[in-house]
Amino acid sequence: MVMRTQDLDHELIQAAAEVARTRCRGDNHTMAAAARARDGRIVTAVNAYHFTGGPCAELVVIGAAATQGVYELDTIVAVGDRDRGVVSPCGRCRQVLLDYFPALKVIVGQGDRLRAVPVTELLPESYVWADHQLETDSAGPSARCGAPGA
Repeated sequence: MVMRTQDLDHELIQAAAEVARTRCRGDNHTMAAAARARDGRIVTAVNAYHFTGGPCAELVVIGAAATQGVYELDTIVAVGDRDRGVVSPCGRCRQVLLDYFPALKVIVGQGDRLRAVPVTELLPESYVWADHQLETDSAGPSARCGAPGA
């Protein structure tokens, strides 16, 4: 189920592009992400590259959203620095986004072929963590797999 980008999606792309243009510097910050909260607020972030991995911009935006009291995201997009445009999320980000926000739309594609797709379409036949938990387990993502605070 592909959804055409709407006016709000273009605003989101522009927000991420502005952050990429003004905040990405050198090799440490090369990607920006913008996400729309259910209440309409836009949250932005940049990646934190490090040779050991480092979090992608999509993951940093989840934390930035939480610091602003936003726990439900509707749509997300990542944009590369140096005018690279929209960049699809990597596999790790796809899985995390699915686990945190199973109804999330992700803007993908290039040029005039941009589209918003459900995160579930980015991971066909995906593993959905919540589907494999016992009903008595009401722990959220922070209590998984020995995560801090678990």
